Amino acid sequence: MSTQPSASVLAILQRLLSFDTTSRESNLDLIHWVVGYLAEHGVAATLTHNDDGSKANLYAAIGDATLPAIVLSGHTDVVPVDGQRWQYPAFEMSQADGRVYGRGSADMKGFIACVLAQVPQWVRLAAEQRWQRSIGIALSYDEEVGCLGVGRLIADLQARQVPVAGCIIGEPTNMRPVIAHKGIAHYRCSVQGRAAHSSLTPQGVNAIEYAARLITHIRKLADTEASFGNRHPLYDVPFTTLQTGLISGGNAANIVPKSCEFVFEVRWLPGDHHERFVSSVGDYAASLIQEMRQVAPEADISFEQLVNCPPFQSEEGCEVREHAAVLCGCHGGDAVAYTTEAGRFAEAGIACVVCGPGSIVQAHRPDEFVELAQLAACEEWLSALQSRLVLIV
Repeated sequence: MSTQPSASVLAILQRLLSFDTTSRESNLDLIHWVVGYLAEHGVAATLTHNDDGSKANLYAAIGDATLPAIVLSGHTDVVPVDGQRWQYPAFEMSQADGRVYGRGSADMKGFIACVLAQVPQWVRLAAEQRWQRSIGIALSYDEEVGCLGVGRLIADLQARQVPVAGCIIGEPTNMRPVIAHKGIAHYRCSVQGRAAHSSLTPQGVNAIEYAARLITHIRKLADTEASFGNRHPLYDVPFTTLQTGLISGGNAANIVPKSCEFVFEVRWLPGDHHERFVSSVGDYAASLIQEMRQVAPEADISFEQLVNCPPFQSEEGCEVREHAAVLCGCHGGDAVAYTTEAGRFAEAGIACVVCGPGSIVQAHRPDEFVELAQLAACEEWLSALQSRLVLIV
């Protein structure tokens, strides 16, 4: 087994890492570069854009379009580097100690580079009519902020009636198959009270204090799940979790705060329903509103859903899971607490497995890296997948 990826993988990865595709930015420069790369090899791409046209998904097919596709899927956006200390340039490729450094190297431009490097070989096999399946290449936008873009890509595939046999999402799993993951939902809670001079606190309604009571309620729900909730032994965190991640409010220490806002999340197991936790928080908020309005009739508490990504669990016997089992030399697979676009694909009835180079431990960190050996392993894995999908002559 080689520990070094091909020169083409590194050349493509160097180009991909040079694009700042932080989710708040456009990904079009990267997408247009990929369109041009594919066109050089005679492969046409279809783009689906966001509402203002500043971002795009890409889908390209290699082989007979009437054959069901094995889709190789990756997201193009990355998380910010703000506030992080990097030893290496974040948006350049650096090599040291058997690693490639750069934002997105593990999550997940390394996988995309490995896929694109295979295109010339796959096109040659298509010209020889060797494929038993077509190969789909899917690149999405805004995965890091709630799997927002891939829905339009999937809708486009459905509208064009593209047959899909299954999807492999190349998130960093150390090239081990992931067959299940949790869902994630984010909610913003806005608490509106009444401002007052801090010497006259009974005349005000302290929005921060009422928000704190709601946050405490969320923590109690989390503790109950940790102690008594359903368990799934495959997961590193085997129960549903809740936590509050952001909070802001108040203007000065001597003013009873009128407003407070916080964001909380739920990560739930397949088969569970996160709405039950949101309903509990909403019911408790309703009781607090009654209490607040005894002082300030204008007081209120409202909720806004920001993110809702479904959980994922693959079905035994599906084609992509069988491929992954053979190629990874294992039965079954792992389950993880983080969320991927597999939930969106599975929701649309597309069988999935998650498998890609690098470790999720490195994702989102300063000096993010992927090991060269992992890129080489991904190349070999894709070559072995190719062998399973082409006719032997």
